[in-house]
Formats: sequence, C-alpha cells, structure tokens
Amino acid sequence: MNILEKTGRPVMDLARYMGDLTLFAFSAIRNLFQRPLFFRLMVRQVLEIGIRSFPLTAISSFAIGVVLSMHSIHLLKKFGAVHYVAAAVGLSVVKELGPVITALMVAGRSGSGISAELGSMRVTRQIDALQVLAVNPMKYLVVTRILACMIAIPILTAFADLIGMAGGMLMGVTQGGISPDLYMDITFQFVQLNDLIPGLLKGVFFGLLVGVVSTHGGFRAKGGTTGVGLATTRTVVVNFLMIFISDVFLTQAFIVVFGG
Repeated sequence: MNILEKTGRPVMDLARYMGDLTLFAFSAIRNLFQRPLFFRLMVRQVLEIGIRSFPLTAISSFAIGVVLSMHSIHLLKKFGAVHYVAAAVGLSVVKELGPVITALMVAGRSGSGISAELGSMRVTRQIDALQVLAVNPMKYLVVTRILACMIAIPILTAFADLIGMAGGMLMGVTQGGISPDLYMDITFQFVQLNDLIPGLLKGVFFGLLVGVVSTHGGFRAKGGTTGVGLATTRTVVVNFLMIFISDVFLTQAFIVVFGG
C-alpha cells in the first residue's frame, strides 16, 4: 500500500493539475470573445514581453547559429560540401531551433515574471479587489497576457531566425572559407516560405502555451510569498517540459502538412 500511495499520489496530482490547467485555458478562450478588449493593455504587454526577452533571444540564437555552423563545417568538410553549411544552418534554425529557443527564453524571462506578478496580486487580494470593482480578472489580467505572448513570440522567432543565420554565416565565412554572396545564395535557395511558416506557427502555439501556463501559475498561487515563489518555479518547469513535449507533436504534424 505504501508503494501504491507513493506512486499514485504524484499521478493524481499531475492529473488534477492538468485538468485545472485545461479548464483554465478554456475559460480564457471563452473570455477572449467577450468585451471589453483592453487593447492598449495588450499592446503594452506585447512591448514589455518583446523588449524584456529580445536580448536573451538574440544572444541565444546567435550562439546556436555559431555552434551549429561550426559542427556542420567540420562534418561537411569530410565530403567536400562545406558550402552546404548555409542550408544546414538555415533550415535547422527556421524549422526548429528558432521557435524553441525563443519560447524557452520567453518562458524563463517573461513567463516567470507574469506568474510572479499575478501570484503577488493573488496573495495580496488585488485580484479580489478587481472583482469587487466589477472588472473581469480573467479578461483584464489573463487574456491580455496570453494574446501578448501569442503575438510577441512569433515576432521574436522571426528575429531569432535572422540572428541565428547571421551567426552561422559568420562561421561559414571565417572558418569555412565561403564567400558571403555564396552563403546567402545557398540560404535563399534552400530556405523557402514553406520552411518559415511552420516555425512561426510553432511560435504562435508556444505563445498560447506559455501564456496559459504562466497566468495559471500566478492565478492559483497561495500561501503568501513562499507560495508565489513555488508557483513561479513550477511555472518555469512546466513551461519548459510542455514546450519540448508539444514540439514533438507539432513537428510531426507540420511534416505531414508542409512536407519535410
């Protein structure tokens, strides 16, 4: 019985958490189609998330592009096809690394901030005060931040793609001996619109995921400042895990829809 209790309790806690998260997401979606829109607040959140996360995203994507190019150059030199490093880096960044790295950076930087902010509002009863003032907290606090994440992450993903390919180009020119013109020609030859769209769509879905998980963590925080800290930590962990897990299914779906 002790073994069943020790294994069953985490499973039940996980099922309870996922069920509450799903109901929370459906509630947010339902409120999305209700007035008022709080458009200015949403735009402010988009700018805040984008500005906060851009430096981390830029540095991470550039480093990924550099490292990926270094490995590709080392491998492709054995086959006498070092100039194809442009295709390898470009496709890897726009299809996979760009959206995933961006989502992780936003989840770690802005997602944790959203959870901490809403958690502090919850434990200090500011959310209850909004309800007393006849302001829908789901609409005012949750929906605006979810939409902001869904807008900001694809935009950051586009910048991450460009910066990552720039990092790959730097290594291709300096270590691979490829001319900048040839590198860009090969990149544009192999990286097509059908390669860009799946990455941007991943960014939209990751934005929904990060927004829902982060706002849910803050909304459900309890237990004072300690509870806010625990909720923030759990939000970051859950965001990271769900990004990686959902990426598997999204990649398979996009391969079927858009091709390899």
